[in-house]
Amino acid sequence: MFVDEVRVYLKAGDGGSGALSFRREKYVPHGGPDGGDGGRGGDVILRVAAGETTLSAYRGRHHYRAGAGGGGAGANRHGKDGEDLVLEVPPGTVVRRDDGSVVRDLRVPGETVIAARGGRGGRGNARFATARDRAPRVAERGEPGEEGWFILELRLVADIGLLGLPNAGKSTLLSRLTNARPKVGDYPFTTIQPELGILERDGKGLVLADLPGLIEGAHEGRGLGDLFLRHASRCRAFLHVLDASDEEAYQGFLAVREEVRLYDPEIAERPYVVALNKLDLPVAREAESALRLRLETAGSQVYAISAASGQGLPELADAVWRLAALAPQQEPLPAETKERQDPTAFRVVPEGDGFRVEGVTVERRVAMTDLDSERAVKSLQRYLRRKGVEAALKRAGAMTGQSVRIREHEFEFIEGDDA
Repeated sequence: MFVDEVRVYLKAGDGGSGALSFRREKYVPHGGPDGGDGGRGGDVILRVAAGETTLSAYRGRHHYRAGAGGGGAGANRHGKDGEDLVLEVPPGTVVRRDDGSVVRDLRVPGETVIAARGGRGGRGNARFATARDRAPRVAERGEPGEEGWFILELRLVADIGLLGLPNAGKSTLLSRLTNARPKVGDYPFTTIQPELGILERDGKGLVLADLPGLIEGAHEGRGLGDLFLRHASRCRAFLHVLDASDEEAYQGFLAVREEVRLYDPEIAERPYVVALNKLDLPVAREAESALRLRLETAGSQVYAISAASGQGLPELADAVWRLAALAPQQEPLPAETKERQDPTAFRVVPEGDGFRVEGVTVERRVAMTDLDSERAVKSLQRYLRRKGVEAALKRAGAMTGQSVRIREHEFEFIEGDDA
C-alpha cells in the first residue's frame, strides 16, 4: 500500500545511571569512591534509503525507541552506550515536528538527521570526590532522552511530472517511455497512487512521475488530487497528457492547470509541454489540428503521440530531455529552528492546588537526581535555592505545605532554612 504521510512517536534512549561504589580490596586502606559513569542513550536517526518509495513500513506501528545507556559499575567501569535506532525513509521525506515546523527535508540517499538525541549518562560517585568530601555518597541518574511526536511527509522527488485527467493515458505513456510497469486499464482512476519511472539515455536518467487523480476541485480534496498534488511540488517541470479523442480536452487541460495553480501558484509557473495522446483513434486525428492551434495560441509546446502504438514517442522523449535541461533545480525546504531559549531560565506557573516549575536545566537536574538518596536530595535543594527557584515560588504565592511539581515529580514546599 502506498503511504505518503505518517505520525510517529520517537523516543531516544535514556542515559545510564552512575554507580555509587567504593573500593574494598584487601590491603587497600582508604580505597575511596570508584563508581563509574553511566552510558549515553542511543539517538533516533532518520536515514534516506535509495530503494524506498513509500512510508508504508510505518503504517502499523507508531512508537519507536532507541536503546538506553547501561549503568556504571564499581572499579570505575563505565556503562555501555545505548544503541542508536536508525529508521529508513524514502528520498523526499519531509520530517516535521508535531507543531508542523520542518526539522529536515531529506532528499539524498544516505542523508541523515537526528530526530531525537539520547540522554547523557549520569556521573558516578568517583566524579564527585573533592578535598573536602573524599567519600561522596552521591551519584547521578541518567539524563532522559528526547522524545515527541513527528510527522513524516513524503513528497516524491521527480524531474518531470505527468499531469492530466483520469484516463488520459498517463500510465500507458509512462510504461512506454520508462522502465515503470504501472497498472493500466480503460476506466478512470486506474492509477490510485503515484508511479515513478526512469527515462534513460546515454547512461543518464530522468525520473518521471505519474501524478493521478487530478480532477476539478482536487486542491480541496475531491477525487485523489489533494493526496498527490503535493508530490507535484518536487517536479522540476511537467508533461501534460491530453486525451485528444475527448471533445472537452482543452477545457480539461485548463482545469488541471487551474487546480495546480490553486494548490500552489509557484508550481504552476514551472515549464511544461503538452502531449496530445491517442492519435491512433480516428476521432483524435480529426480533432488534432484544432486542438493544437488552441494550445499553441495559448503558448504551449505541443506533441502529437499515441502511447498505445508508439507514434511520436521519440520526438516527445527528445522534448522531455530538453525540458529537463531548462528546468531549474528545486531547493529543499529550509529547516525551521526552534527559538533558542536560555537553558538556565525557568518559570513558575500555577497548577491545580500548587505550582509547576518549568525550565530545561532545572528539569534536567531533577531528572538526574537520585531522590532515594538523602544527600542527593539535599544537594538538589541547595541547587534550587541557589538558582532562585525558592524565591520565585515565594513571589508566586507558594505557602508551606503546597505541592510543587517538576517533571513527573511532586515536592512539598517548606519555607525557611529547613526547606
